[in-house]
Amino acid sequence: MFKNSEPPVDEPTYDRYETNHMKNRYSIRVLTIGTMLIAALTASAQQTATQPDVTNKDEHGQSAAQDDVPIVGQMLKVLTEKLDLTGDQQARITPILQKLHDTQQKLVQDKSLSREERLAKVRPQRYKADKQIREILTDDQKKKLDQYLQGPHPEMHGNLSGATPPPP
Repeated sequence: MFKNSEPPVDEPTYDRYETNHMKNRYSIRVLTIGTMLIAALTASAQQTATQPDVTNKDEHGQSAAQDDVPIVGQMLKVLTEKLDLTGDQQARITPILQKLHDTQQKLVQDKSLSREERLAKVRPQRYKADKQIREILTDDQKKKLDQYLQGPHPEMHGNLSGATPPPP
């Protein structure tokens, strides 16, 4: 009834055709994946090379001036981990740390001050912040804070060296 326009294909020829076709498909897939991988790596390398210097910023959008003054988020994180602060305590302590940060930042930027003068002006601010924070803490948290402050704690003071002992 219907005539096939192509002559019948013998079995070995068909197998060879199918094998070659599969090899070609596999080769095309490998080539496509390889090309995509190279393109992705090239794009990634270009982004890294052309990205401007990114400074560390906390959730308030602040950056530390050459790591001289720790950022508020960093200080809050340390206190939260060391003292097990609640969410409410964190919310109440954040403005205190913000004010301390801003004061320290201004002092670091004032190049007319010597290191000793800078520390002399920073210490009262640290004492004030310490007192305000202690008003928010429980007795157990105050003990933990005292223990923490006995050792070195540069993550709270940055490169503004001069360990600040607790007020008398």
